[in-house]
Amino acid sequence: MSYVDEVYDLVVEKNPSQPEFHQAVKEVLESLRVVIEANEEKYRKDALLERLVTPERQILFRVPWVDDKGQVQVNNGFRVQFNSAIGPYKGGLRLHPSVNLGIIKFLGFEQIFKNSLTGLPIGGGKGGSDFDPKGKSDREVMAFCQSFITELHKYIGADTDVPAGDIGTGAREIGFMYGQYKRLTGLYEGVLTGKGLSYGGSLARTEATGYGLLYLTEEMLKCNGRDIKNKIVAVSGAGNVAIYAIQKAQQLGAKPVTCSDSTGWIYDPAGIDVALLKEVKEVKRARLSEYAAARPSAEYHEKKNGEHGVWSIKCDIALPCATQNELDLEDAKMLVANGCFAVAEGANMPTTMDATEYFQKNNVLFCPGKASNAGGVATSALEMSQNSERLSWTFKEVDSKLKDIMVNIFHSIDDASKQYGMLRNYVAGANIAGFLKVAEAMNAQGIV
Repeated sequence: MSYVDEVYDLVVEKNPSQPEFHQAVKEVLESLRVVIEANEEKYRKDALLERLVTPERQILFRVPWVDDKGQVQVNNGFRVQFNSAIGPYKGGLRLHPSVNLGIIKFLGFEQIFKNSLTGLPIGGGKGGSDFDPKGKSDREVMAFCQSFITELHKYIGADTDVPAGDIGTGAREIGFMYGQYKRLTGLYEGVLTGKGLSYGGSLARTEATGYGLLYLTEEMLKCNGRDIKNKIVAVSGAGNVAIYAIQKAQQLGAKPVTCSDSTGWIYDPAGIDVALLKEVKEVKRARLSEYAAARPSAEYHEKKNGEHGVWSIKCDIALPCATQNELDLEDAKMLVANGCFAVAEGANMPTTMDATEYFQKNNVLFCPGKASNAGGVATSALEMSQNSERLSWTFKEVDSKLKDIMVNIFHSIDDASKQYGMLRNYVAGANIAGFLKVAEAMNAQGIV
């Protein structure tokens, strides 16, 4: 049995009931097979892959807090510090009922390679809780966040582990967490990113993941003889990533026509009205049905099991920006049949493995999230730099650095795919380019 297969079997055996983690490891190891087999004797002797797929530290803890009725609630808290070979752990905190250890490990594992691709000195980590901020009052959210960080603060720091936002963790939650961290430690440092502009946050951080997704998509198309202008774009999701992907797509001359949330989706053939979408989702925190009610050109569809949703709309480019495994094989077949020629992931692992393979077999340009959605963590690292220097850069400065990073990411994964004889296989290119830097650092630092 090959070393790759041995390690994957070991992961499944040691981490039962964690399918998302198994999926992430399998996808990475399969695309690294050509690199691993060329160095198999050394990597096996040093147990490099075993060390790569095993977190350096897993922190599990309870989070007790009191709701507005005086009832004590208890949630589970997680932080997986996966790999610090190239820098302090960096990765978001996800607050969602679906959160469990396996999902946090999958996200943390992906983060190792994503962070490596940015070219910045940040390692891989991820955290969160099964707490759901939806429907909670500001006081309840504050009570949870303060309790959560009271335990987590023991394990994080500006040069140790720098968490950020993720699904369910926006500016409000980061603010409550940062205030409690500062209260407990007496330190005013860049330990959490995604902070408000009045206390160390970075301009362009809110827009970064969505903007970065489009910068990379534009470069991918350009390098393959395509132009993004006048292309129809299908987008899923209606959070930060989706909203600012839609906004930047419009600025680049494309026409995004869809978005979705947990209850339904909209198709707006006139093009998404970004100002209205922001009003509905960011100000009112309402459902997309309100967008359709205020926009005569829009159709609203309630979410139904088994339907293709936004992927049923004829488009040139698809940008899944919602959650993991949201785009399956049947969706992929429909997109290809409708003429879609490019897919770039805005969310983490939103495309199933069989859908990814179908896109690749049908010559669809496909970029995985660890490359295409790296703009968020890259700008978080830029926020860390500003905090360390006690500086605040302009929006234009941050946006310019973000674009350079995303263009460089595309070229690094494109070069890797060519070097290893897998032209336009950007999944393999991303994994290889990210892995080689981390592997080199791990080897240099000895068996730790």
